[in-house]
Amino acid sequence: MEGAGIAVVGASLGGLRAAEQLRAAGWHGTITLFGDEPHLPYNRPPLSKEVLAGDAPASGTRLRRRPSVEDAEWRLGTAVAAADLTARTLTLTDGSVHQYEGLVAATGVRPRRLPLPGGPPRHVVRTLEDSAALAAGLVAGARVLVIGSGFIGCEVAATARTTGCAVTVVAPEAEPMILAIGEDLARALRRRHEARGVRFLMGRLATELTPDGAVLDDGTELTADLIVEAVGSLPNTEWLAATAGLDLTDGILCDAHLRIGGLPHAVAVGDVARFPNPRYGPVPRRVEHWSVPGDTARHAARTLIAGLTGTPRDPAPCAPLPSFWSDQFTLRLQSFGQPALADRTQLLEGDPESADGDLLYGYYQGPRLIGVAALGGPSAAASAARHRTELMALPEPVV
Repeated sequence: MEGAGIAVVGASLGGLRAAEQLRAAGWHGTITLFGDEPHLPYNRPPLSKEVLAGDAPASGTRLRRRPSVEDAEWRLGTAVAAADLTARTLTLTDGSVHQYEGLVAATGVRPRRLPLPGGPPRHVVRTLEDSAALAAGLVAGARVLVIGSGFIGCEVAATARTTGCAVTVVAPEAEPMILAIGEDLARALRRRHEARGVRFLMGRLATELTPDGAVLDDGTELTADLIVEAVGSLPNTEWLAATAGLDLTDGILCDAHLRIGGLPHAVAVGDVARFPNPRYGPVPRRVEHWSVPGDTARHAARTLIAGLTGTPRDPAPCAPLPSFWSDQFTLRLQSFGQPALADRTQLLEGDPESADGDLLYGYYQGPRLIGVAALGGPSAAASAARHRTELMALPEPVV
């Protein structure tokens, strides 16, 4: 058996930020990061955009590491198969066992796959290898069928269309990205995609994949040279499945300080962590936005070090302000807060009937602004950012 110190399971953005924040919070002991990919941490958003289009090299996605983590040990291409949170051990896929004092779960998510056999070449976009494999098929005139209309689906559709492909998007929702930005802004997004040649078949499901494409639930037959599966993601929690008492129904359930199962020596960060955010009530939620790994790593590092050293921890709960951006064609979609939780949407700026121009929507729970989202040119992000101060305010406690 080897090890001790702090083990970080997951060596992507969340794992890197956790290691950096552990050093920033005063941890001088050993940090070992385990990752199933052979690569040092890299930035994933460009994989469906600039890298996929060939406008930026894959080598340019590598994330810069702070000097404070130069002494961290990276165990890459070595996945963790199981964890014993009582004995504080990790069992790796090669059979070796690693002892630890403290644990950070940063295993993120993986693409969900369609439960259908067959079809033409099928792709997902999550890793460098995924992006390279898909890019090889995005040649002018290729017929690309994108199943799913969330972030990855819309970004890949825009990139494929820009490279000269014929693109069809199929999804069960009424509008693309409707779950993230609401019906009004999603409708405007669809119109702008359509103006650039993307075909949408919304409210439809693929029920069969054929060698030449797919059959939809209304009998429509679509031909395609390749299929992109963009039907969501699954949190990587299987390595914790043998631990009794953990709630892994949607990621790793944590308390408001990101502790796993209330344990002082185990925390979770990033996409895999499900925790209550006091900005949006007591319900624990996972948030798959690029900003969340950094925000949660900062809080989790302080929590873990306090638990390991017996020192007081910060009494304030983890309360990040989620944000995301998405570049599609020349459009920038920028959001702050939690638009998906709104019960009312209001147009704040712009003309939704226009084919161009900036749009800004506010998202409300009752009278309270809980999110903003903007779509348009470079100034769209600035319009959304002007509301950050209001969104940062915590709600008054219920007495």
